[in-house]
Amino acid sequence: MPEDSVQKLKVLFLCTGNSCRSQMAEGWARALKGDVIDTYSAGIETHGLNPNAVKVMAEAGVDISGHTSKAVEAVESVDFDYVVTVCGHAGETCPMWLKGKAKVVHVGFDDPPKLAQDAKNEEEALAHYRRVRDEIRAFVESLPGGLG
Repeated sequence: MPEDSVQKLKVLFLCTGNSCRSQMAEGWARALKGDVIDTYSAGIETHGLNPNAVKVMAEAGVDISGHTSKAVEAVESVDFDYVVTVCGHAGETCPMWLKGKAKVVHVGFDDPPKLAQDAKNEEEALAHYRRVRDEIRAFVESLPGGLG
């Protein structure tokens, strides 16, 4: 079977504001699993793209600077195989129309902006983003098997 005739899984990474965790997950999935996963990210609402998420992903060689923060309604026409909620709020408020179409998998990650609020300096703040970035990478590396 020719490689380009293989059907890619359609995966949505869903977070509250589509600014950080879901954006990093989309970036990793495109970079590491683009051959088997057609990946998207969206939020229950939009908070804009987090500049520190862009920065730490660039450090790891993945450019997400062209991503935009999208509300889940922007991707409602896509027939997803999986919706991966990456924060508790998205897991609790995942729209019912998504749950009917796709298997919903919750894989929660800490919220870097919240963790970085009490950082004493930029380097300490970025350390939170880097840790979560690396945890998301490890999860994405397990895909598609990690979707259960």
